[in-house]
Amino acid sequence: MSKILIIEDEESIAELEKDYLELSGFDVIVCNTGEVGLKTALEEEIDLIILDIMLPVMDGFEICKKVREKKDIPIILVSAKKEDIDKIRGFGIGADDYITKPFSPSELVARVKAHLARYERLVGSKEAANEVYEIRGIKIDRTSRRVFVNGEEKAFTTKEFDLLYFLAKNPNRVFTKEEIFSNIWDLESVGDIATVTVHIKKIREKIEFNPSKPQYIETIWGIGYRFKI
Repeated sequence: MSKILIIEDEESIAELEKDYLELSGFDVIVCNTGEVGLKTALEEEIDLIILDIMLPVMDGFEICKKVREKKDIPIILVSAKKEDIDKIRGFGIGADDYITKPFSPSELVARVKAHLARYERLVGSKEAANEVYEIRGIKIDRTSRRVFVNGEEKAFTTKEFDLLYFLAKNPNRVFTKEEIFSNIWDLESVGDIATVTVHIKKIREKIEFNPSKPQYIETIWGIGYRFKI
């Protein structure tokens, strides 16, 4: 049974989320403060986190960043704010999804299931043969999920690695943002494709000598992106 952590200071919202998730067969832990939530996230075996941004003392952005330093589990940010800057900031520090209040509890459950299914497919098999891509100084080890640039290991979030690997294994092929979003996030009808742009920017910062003049991941204006070899 997957264990879900809800970090939400509005108890009525947290309980509603908890009820719907438990009815769907999940084990749920609720924390009403950021400090307790962060401690629980780091010390417990959690499969996914639903994290409110507007928390007192320690906000959701700070918690997300600290969790990402230790774990690659899916993180869904929840906020009453609809501004794109908050979404971009959240995706930039490693969040997997962003949902705006008020939302349907059934939509939240659907997103949780989609992210868990995606995550389990990506990391569930430890018996697969080692698969390594080496392209002009970049080494992508699919089995260990590690990336090296000119011999130096770079830290990648789960979605950053998935996106880099997806483009690298399909070199010279142009993908639209919608195609990338569908393949990496598995959420065709929900979510925000702006996260694709944010993740491309983050990847370029890690693999490109000059991110403003990328040599690996090219922007095909008006269409999308391709990995050049």
